[in-house]
Amino acid sequence: MRTKTLGLALAFLWTAGCSVNIDILGKPSLQEVILVHNPAAEKILVIDVEGTIGLVGQSGPLGREGDVVSQVYSRLQRAAEDGRVRGIILKLDTPGGDVTASDILYREIIKFKKKTGLPVVALMMGVAASGGYYAASACDAIVAHASTITGSIGVIAVFPNVAGLISKVGVDIRVIKSGALKDAGSPFRGMRPEEQAVFEGIINEMYEGFLKVVYEKRKSDLSLAELRRLADGRVYTGLQALRLKLIDEVGYFDDALARTLSLARLKAARVVAYTHYPKKQSNLYAVDLKTPALFEKKGLEDALPSLKAGFYYLWVPEVGRE
Repeated sequence: MRTKTLGLALAFLWTAGCSVNIDILGKPSLQEVILVHNPAAEKILVIDVEGTIGLVGQSGPLGREGDVVSQVYSRLQRAAEDGRVRGIILKLDTPGGDVTASDILYREIIKFKKKTGLPVVALMMGVAASGGYYAASACDAIVAHASTITGSIGVIAVFPNVAGLISKVGVDIRVIKSGALKDAGSPFRGMRPEEQAVFEGIINEMYEGFLKVVYEKRKSDLSLAELRRLADGRVYTGLQALRLKLIDEVGYFDDALARTLSLARLKAARVVAYTHYPKKQSNLYAVDLKTPALFEKKGLEDALPSLKAGFYYLWVPEVGRE
């Protein structure tokens, strides 16, 4: 009865928009769990990259892991301190995310490889698009399922326009600014040509940075001109990406593990993960503990919280839908 009462109270506070900070999970600490048993002492670590890549952590009473970048960073740090970890499988299931967060994730993988000399292999699951592909480019090899959705190489910026709604409501918005472009991208009016030109310049700069990252990984297979032709924002299946030389192999977890073992010069290893919730992370495909359905936000706001203005390496087909 007490558990039910606590659950109802949390639900009420959450739906009312109240901030709930109750420690019901105990002291946070990463614990190692074995996903694939093997008598070998050496380990291959699986790190999950799930959901939108950003620098904003989970919300709600069960949000303990922090943002995606923080999750990966903490696991890379621990792996670097464990001499028995001999390789990483980065398991990606993400549509991408914030430009800066995606770049930080990429750089942290590069730093880990340089510091430890250990191989990192990307394994793409259902979706590993845009910022997900950007992060995968830091890995020594990319393995994708045949049905994986990947690619979406490009940048998108979203600037909501509520001017029509504001006028219907009868609200008057007055802006006092220090320069003509200080309120560029304002949601309270349409975007002017000179403002659009500024944002297009930023997007083009970020796009060229994306191309440079991918080209450094694929230049032995693709020329820059070929890559630019492929990088028009469209998505590809794993099979298409292989034919276009955007990935290295179509396969499953066993194939990613075999490639990681080969790069690590090992015949066998146990496969492990670091998790706060060992009972949930009990096998390769177990879903991490998430906020219960009662607290979930579904739809576009999952990928692009509140449609806030910003720049994204993100695949969001809902944007611009008629």
